[in-house]
Amino acid sequence: MTSLENSEDTLFIGIDGGGSKCKAIISNLQGDILGIGLGGPANPFCDMPRALSSIVEASENALMDTGLENKLLSCLVAGVGLAGVNLPQLFQKLQEWKHPFAQMYLTTDMDIANIGAHNGQQGAVIIVGTGSCGFISLHGSKHTFGGHGFPIGDKASGAWMGLQAIEHTLLVLDGFSSNSLLAKKVCEYFSVDTGYELSQKFVSQASREYAKIASLVFECADKGDIKALEIVNEGINYLTILAETLLKDPSTRLCMIGGLSKYYILKLEPKLASLFSEVLNQPEFGAVEFAIQNWKKKAPL
Repeated sequence: MTSLENSEDTLFIGIDGGGSKCKAIISNLQGDILGIGLGGPANPFCDMPRALSSIVEASENALMDTGLENKLLSCLVAGVGLAGVNLPQLFQKLQEWKHPFAQMYLTTDMDIANIGAHNGQQGAVIIVGTGSCGFISLHGSKHTFGGHGFPIGDKASGAWMGLQAIEHTLLVLDGFSSNSLLAKKVCEYFSVDTGYELSQKFVSQASREYAKIASLVFECADKGDIKALEIVNEGINYLTILAETLLKDPSTRLCMIGGLSKYYILKLEPKLASLFSEVLNQPEFGAVEFAIQNWKKKAPL
């Protein structure tokens, strides 16, 4: 522990680690943002060493942005939200990490997204980016729906959508399915002409690589491609069920966040779409708030 930890001069860092990148912001107790940093992919479920490296990278970049010396990393109280740590074994491994911070409070990416979206108040979120899930914090309880990870879960996500598009394209290239605009666009994107060439592109690839072509699916669906429409509509049906589950208590404030939210929100039934509220803050701000809330419990001013 440092001398900063029991004073109003304590600095906090909020870290949002996802499948594509890691974001970090540094603030003081009053919530003033002092520095922002980015790092690489930080999903420990996919690659633990890379995730830890990305957390440190983003933290050091945020610290550099403040103009403070890197040695002060050990003075920061961290709130860390990561994909995959809803799995108890993975959470335990992260808790055992010899992190570089003065104190680290660990939670899921879903939790910090929810805290940020509702500015620290209770509510629910649907996250739909590289992965997908639903999360609600209401009446003192927190519950997660979905979020089982790619490829066995994360329905409606970018990775899921990309996988559906690639599977379809392979069937077309093998002559087992009718050609489509979607298959054509996938082949153009990856500069391939055969199934072998396409499959080679995805040997040992992470979910973020599949998610890169999610926008192609929406583009083709908007142009009337039957297979793309089928994929998008399956995603919409799943998100509709998820939203209805989260809204069982009519007082719940619900937000949709993530890279694909801007596509999906426009395609939901208007009545359902109208029930979504504006996102008040991003997940990294939720991570800072999570750090401050937990720090205050142990070091009240």
